[in-house]
Amino acid sequence: MQINVVGVRFRHGLSTYSFSPNGLQLKKGDQVIVETEKGNDLVRVVEEEKVIDPSVLEEPLKNVIRIASQQEIEEADKNDKKAASYLPEIREMAKKSGLEMKIVSVEANYDFSRMTVNFTSEGRVDFRNFAKKLAERFKTRIELRQIGPRDAVRCMGGLGICGKECCCSQGYGLSDHISIKMAKNQNLSLNPNSISGVCGKLLCCLAYENQEYVDALKEMPKVGMMVKTNEGMGKVVYNDLLSRKVSVKFEDDSTSEIKEYNLDEIKFERK
Repeated sequence: MQINVVGVRFRHGLSTYSFSPNGLQLKKGDQVIVETEKGNDLVRVVEEEKVIDPSVLEEPLKNVIRIASQQEIEEADKNDKKAASYLPEIREMAKKSGLEMKIVSVEANYDFSRMTVNFTSEGRVDFRNFAKKLAERFKTRIELRQIGPRDAVRCMGGLGICGKECCCSQGYGLSDHISIKMAKNQNLSLNPNSISGVCGKLLCCLAYENQEYVDALKEMPKVGMMVKTNEGMGKVVYNDLLSRKVSVKFEDDSTSEIKEYNLDEIKFERK
């Protein structure tokens, strides 16, 4: 049996989550109150109602409770700004507590019944006493959440080496598995400075065109392979994967020459 869902996005989130519309007529852009494992929160509808197979859901489906009132929307904006304003103070409190952690951002749910403090750290941090101090100071439930370098850049934002806003800040590459093999597939320099992002991890964009390069590699001869051309046998020294062109080196006793061929102009043994 198929079910109806809407796609929603949390205030500081970039991922889309499925919720049951619960019989409500919702449209894209609506702000609604939903139930979560951590309590109710305000989210924005980004995908209108559609029918899906329950097997694609990764966790139990929760309900949209109601469309948010204008008062709740204004309250959420006010509480979000209030939580963000506490960032310098919380950083100072962490420093005084002697904790090896870097406070990245502070968020609150719409009614300020919960405040989330995102931080990074080299290792595990025992923050139980620190959480108690925060709860006493701000009179709300505190969640301290350790995040990785990519999520830290997503929260803070920044510019990549391309000069554009970091991919993760725009919601790209969040679910892509990125590996050094992708850089090798694309014939990129393996210099860490060239293939690492602001977070110090491999560039998110390595994943975007990787499949195109993987498909091209299956068609092209390997570098070092001998191929047959209309001018005789030569050795492959370079492949231009996107344009499907092959550079072939010819050598005799006294000279060497490199010529470029279209893939369909050479013959080689495919493995």
